[in-house]
Amino acid sequence: MENVATLLRASPLPALEARILLAHMLGWRRTELITRSDEPLDAALVARYRELEARRVAGEPVAQLVGVREFFGLDFEVTPHVLIPRPDTELLVETALDALDGLRRPCVLDLGTGTGAIAIAIADARPDAQVWAVDCSPEALKVATRNAMRLLDPARPGGLLHLAQGDWYAALADGTLRFHTIVSNPPYIASGDPHLSEGDLRYEPRGALTDEADGLSAIRAIISGAPAWLAPGGALWIEHGYDQAGAVRALLDAEGLAEVQSLRDLADIERISGGVLPG
Repeated sequence: MENVATLLRASPLPALEARILLAHMLGWRRTELITRSDEPLDAALVARYRELEARRVAGEPVAQLVGVREFFGLDFEVTPHVLIPRPDTELLVETALDALDGLRRPCVLDLGTGTGAIAIAIADARPDAQVWAVDCSPEALKVATRNAMRLLDPARPGGLLHLAQGDWYAALADGTLRFHTIVSNPPYIASGDPHLSEGDLRYEPRGALTDEADGLSAIRAIISGAPAWLAPGGALWIEHGYDQAGAVRALLDAEGLAEVQSLRDLADIERISGGVLPG
């Protein structure tokens, strides 16, 4: 009868991925894979693991196979209807929190929320913040709703997460709202980019990845609409592609935003760009 040790030795997957799938399938903590490594496994469990292993070898993302991905210290539900949260995007959350520093009960808007990862991470770190999250996909909003209900304190001073379905700012019914910070990780991959047919991206919602154009159309819409929704002195920060920082800064400048800059992620790539509404 097989055990954890033999399954891990025989796996064609990278060791970390094999451990994640095996711990998920068994319902064990990852440390138990060590302490119980010689424990015999039922044949049905071995078959279930091999099914997951084969699906990963075929290309399915680990996050979709286990249904969860950690982001900013929180475990988010992931389905094929949403973009998988990535560590690079944590820079967007950190920068937004810096922009909110010193403000009481700030208002925050996350455009294209997907799993709700950005909005919920900000709301968790700033319980006093009032946070709105917008997405055009009803399936994504269902995932974001479940994540918010599971991860956020319903008694937080800033109240519940405000979720709205629609196309960017058009989803906001209250035209009097003004936000201290607007953040977005929009679809920014150009339609012809070969990465769309490689790796995990093949299994993620295409509409969350590409604008089916030059990769900047969603960014243009977000930047052009921002001045009407930012409070004076409010900040807009957008995640973008590795080669788009210059184009995004030019769009921010053209819209009259001040203090325009780009920030680099841990891989030294200009990952996000933003600016501040004067006044």
